[in-house]
This record gives sequence, structure tokens and C-alpha cells, in this order.
Amino acid sequence: MTDPIADMLTRIRNAILARKSEVVVPFSGIKQDLAKILVKEGYLVGVEKINDALATAWSLHTSRRVAKRGRGDILRLTLKYDSTGQSALRHLERVSKPSRRVYVSKNELPVVLSGLGVAIISTSQGLFTNKQAKRLKIGGEVLCEVY
Repeated sequence: MTDPIADMLTRIRNAILARKSEVVVPFSGIKQDLAKILVKEGYLVGVEKINDALATAWSLHTSRRVAKRGRGDILRLTLKYDSTGQSALRHLERVSKPSRRVYVSKNELPVVLSGLGVAIISTSQGLFTNKQAKRLKIGGEVLCEVY
């Protein structure tokens, strides 16, 4: 897999289209931080790291319990829907890609949907939303836009 962040975003989009309540993705620290930001901003209900011993009982593709070995740690993301069944996530787009990295300075931070959405920025101090990065006066790589 050349772009694990794009894979995670695609799994989330596909799970929303299939009306799933949760989705599992292979664990990495940056994906966990990204998911925590989505929870904090109100786009996901929760994120849970499942250790290797428990992860062997989960299939990464079907989200059903199956006997698998050696998968490694996984993240279980609980998706958020409103009372009408609409997802809280309307748009989830990868901005910076392995073939074309997008970096911004503190003065060029993007504004998403006139301030209603968020851009997630990878900085030297960790992952932040565009609003947090502006407050801290730091720039970085624009990972994705969400609204």
C-alpha cells in the first residue's frame, strides 16, 4: 500500500455509502491521531485501538468476526449518523498525495467551506486542524479536507 491515509479515508467513505456503523483499518499512529481529530470535530462517534490478540478475531475487510492470524493491531472507527440516517461526513478528500505533496505556511492555511469544514494539517508538532494551526501560527502538509 503506497498511501495508507488515502486507504483509511476510502474505507470510511465506502462504509458510509454501505451504511455501516463502524469500519476497521490497520493501525498506525498517524491514522489514530487523524481519527481522534475527526472524533473531536464531531465527524465520528469514536475510535478504538484493538491490540493484536483481539485483532486476530476481526476481519479487516468485512468487519465481522473471523479466525485470522497475524493481522496486527487495528483501529475500529464508529461512524456518526443523524436521526434521518445522513452521515456527519459529507465530504472527505485527500489533498496531499505521495505524488504531489501540498505544503502551506502559517499565512496560507486553507479555509474549508467558509470555515464550516476543517483541513487537517501535519506539522512538526503533530496533527492539527487548520484552525488550531492558525492559532499556533504554524504551517505544514495539508493531509485532507473534511466537511
